[in-house]
Amino acid sequence: MLKLATQLLVPRSNFVQISVKDYSACEGAPKSAFAKVKTEPPVEVFHLVKVFQADKHEQKVNLGIGAYRTDENKPFVLPVVKKCEIEVVNDAKLNHEYLPILGNPDFTKAATEMVLGKDSKALKEKRTLSVQTISGTGGIRLAAEFMCQHLQRRTVFVPNPTWENHMKIFKQAGFKHIKQYKYWNAKKRKLDMSSILRELSEAPEGAVVLMHASAHNPTGMDPSKAQWHQIAELIKQRRLFPFFDCAYQGFASGDIESDAFAIRHFVDAGLETILVQSFAKNMGLYNERVGNLVVVLNDKQQLPAVASQFTILVRINYSNPPAFGSRVVHKVLSVEQNRKEWEQTVCMMASRVKDMRKQLADKLKQLDTPGTWDHIVQQTGMFSYTGLTPKHVQKLKDDKHIYMLSSGRANICGLTTKNVDYVAKSISEVVKELGATADADSECDS
Repeated sequence: MLKLATQLLVPRSNFVQISVKDYSACEGAPKSAFAKVKTEPPVEVFHLVKVFQADKHEQKVNLGIGAYRTDENKPFVLPVVKKCEIEVVNDAKLNHEYLPILGNPDFTKAATEMVLGKDSKALKEKRTLSVQTISGTGGIRLAAEFMCQHLQRRTVFVPNPTWENHMKIFKQAGFKHIKQYKYWNAKKRKLDMSSILRELSEAPEGAVVLMHASAHNPTGMDPSKAQWHQIAELIKQRRLFPFFDCAYQGFASGDIESDAFAIRHFVDAGLETILVQSFAKNMGLYNERVGNLVVVLNDKQQLPAVASQFTILVRINYSNPPAFGSRVVHKVLSVEQNRKEWEQTVCMMASRVKDMRKQLADKLKQLDTPGTWDHIVQQTGMFSYTGLTPKHVQKLKDDKHIYMLSSGRANICGLTTKNVDYVAKSISEVVKELGATADADSECDS
C-alpha cells in the first residue's frame, strides 16, 4: 500500500536509481538528519503478538494482548454490532462529509448517558461537555493536555501499577510531576487500600488523581463501593482533581450500571471530573478507535470556554474524528432492542471470563501449585495480575509456548475449555521449579 502511494505521488520515470551506499560515497553528500535518532525497544504487548504468530508450536497460547476471544479462541464480532454496521453501510442518507470538530453529537449524547445515567443530575442541569475521541488513548491525551494547559495542573498521581501508556501520555502532555500511589499488595495479591488513602492524603492540593472506573488494568482488582466512598471523600477534602479511565463498562462485571458506580458516585458527591470512555473492549471495536471524553462541571456558565479549548485541541491534533464507529455505537445504544441485545452479549462475555478464572484457579489448587490463587477469582475484567515473576513468564514462553506480559499480567480471555488444563499444568510446573515469589510492582500495556 505504501509503495503504491509513493508511486502515485512520484512517477516511476522520475526515480533516480541510486543506493544509500552510493549516495553516501558521493562527494559533498550531507550527513543524514536522522543520524542521531535513537531506537526504542518494541512495545511489549504488540511485539509479543508478533513472536506468538511466528511460533509454530501446536499448543501455543496467547495471554498477552487485551482482546476478547471465544471458547474456540477466535476474535469475536458482536452480532448486534455487525447488524448495526450493515445498517450504517446501507443507509443512503449518510455521506462522508466531516463530522463537527467535537464529534458525532448523537454518539456523544448516547455514550454520556450510558456512563452517567439518564437521570444524572449533572445531565439534567446541562453542565457536562462531551467530545468524541480517538478511543480511550486519544481521549486520555486530550484530557491530559487540557488539564495541563488550562487547569494549570502539573502533578498527577497514577496507581502503581497501571496501564504503562498512562505515564507516557502525561509526560508528553507536559506534566512535570508524575507520581505513583501504591495500589497493589504484591505479597497478599490484593488491593492495598491503606496505602491508597495514606498516599493520596499526602498529595498536594489540585493534583490530578487517575483512577480506573472498573476492571483495573493490570490487576483486575477494584475498590468496593464502601472503599470508593472513602476515596471520594478523601479527594474532596484534599481538593484533588479526579480523572477516570473507563475502558470496560459492562465488560468488567457484566452489568452496565454496576461498572459505572464509581464515576456516578463522584459526580453525585459534587466533584468536578473528567472521564474517558472506550468502546474497544465492550463492543469489540478495537480498530475503529471509538471513544468519548466527558467533562463534568459545577457551573454550566463555564461550559462555552471549556468547549472552545477542547475545540482547539482537537483541531490541532486531528481536526475531527472518524464517523463510522461512532455511528455504529449510536445505533447500538439508541435503539432499545439493540441496546438490550448488546447488554446480554456483553454479560455473556463477562460470564465466560469469570468461568475461565474459576477453572484456572481451581486447577492450580488441584495441582498443589505453591502460593495462593484465590485472587484470580476475586479480580474482574479480562486481566489477571497473576503474581508470576518475569522469570516464570520467560520460562512459560520458552518451554511451554505460553505468552503473557513480563509483569505477570495474563489476559484471561485467551483461556478456553480446551487449553486451560495445559496452561494450569504449565504454570504449576514452572512455579514448582522456580519457586513462588510475589513479583515486585511493575507496569503493563494494553
